[in-house]
Amino acid sequence: MNSPASGDGIDVGIGLRQPHYRDWAERRPALGFVEVHSENFFADGGAALAVLAGVRETHAVSLHGVGLALGSAVGIDDWHLERLARLVDRVEPARVSDHACFARAPLPGSTTVVHGADLLPIAFTPASLDILCANVQRVQERLRRPLLVENLSAYLSFDDADAMAEPEFLAALTRRTGCGLLLDVNNLVVNAINAQRADASAGEPVAAACAFVDALPAAAIGEIHLAGYCDTGELVIDDHGSRVHEPVWAVYRHAVQRLGRVPTLIEWDTDVPALEVLLDEAQRAAAVQREASPRQAAA
Repeated sequence: MNSPASGDGIDVGIGLRQPHYRDWAERRPALGFVEVHSENFFADGGAALAVLAGVRETHAVSLHGVGLALGSAVGIDDWHLERLARLVDRVEPARVSDHACFARAPLPGSTTVVHGADLLPIAFTPASLDILCANVQRVQERLRRPLLVENLSAYLSFDDADAMAEPEFLAALTRRTGCGLLLDVNNLVVNAINAQRADASAGEPVAAACAFVDALPAAAIGEIHLAGYCDTGELVIDDHGSRVHEPVWAVYRHAVQRLGRVPTLIEWDTDVPALEVLLDEAQRAAAVQREASPRQAAA
């Protein structure tokens, strides 16, 4: 990288994945932080945990979960929460996050609870908010720290999902629990493009995503995610398998102008390229942070 993605208020990181472990150890790139999926490090030992311990010696680490299923009416899985708590104690991460989704539910006609192994959307209703708040509060009490909750890319909605606008829903979550938000800009753009394709009156996607950013409580945003999407021509899929697309960069620039230099992550989970490609994307994010002139963020 020509210049570091850290220092002078710049805080940009990448998601560290197994194909990059060796290259990472040799290069130790100049980044503000590294993010890993929490569930990949739940074991009590092994090579993966040893790699993470080595990373932690030189870089801040952010733990990003995909399995808490915070919006599940059946609550949080005890084993999962305890494993996460042990990992937090071991790593002492800069941030801990998961998604505003559900995945746990009982089998039909049974009391056996299963995990859907997916990030399934929740309805934006008062009842759903009560469930999410209760689960987030339980996680925060066990971890003894605030949690960041990420907005979701969703390909379906519920009949009553418009009871609350999503930004209103997320803002209420932060007020009631004291949690923060992980703003996934790619998810905003994916949802906005799909909404316009389904209904031309939904508005131009970049403008719609920027309006979403403006409607959030700025002080609650603790991290931003950037990633690539796959455009099938009919539907846009949040696959984290390519470079960040231009509409996402446009919304990110707007977000930096409003929010300031929030810690920003480059996510890449499928068709993972050479480490140099992720570092190049991180450098572009750092350049946006340097060039954008933040306005006074609203509380």
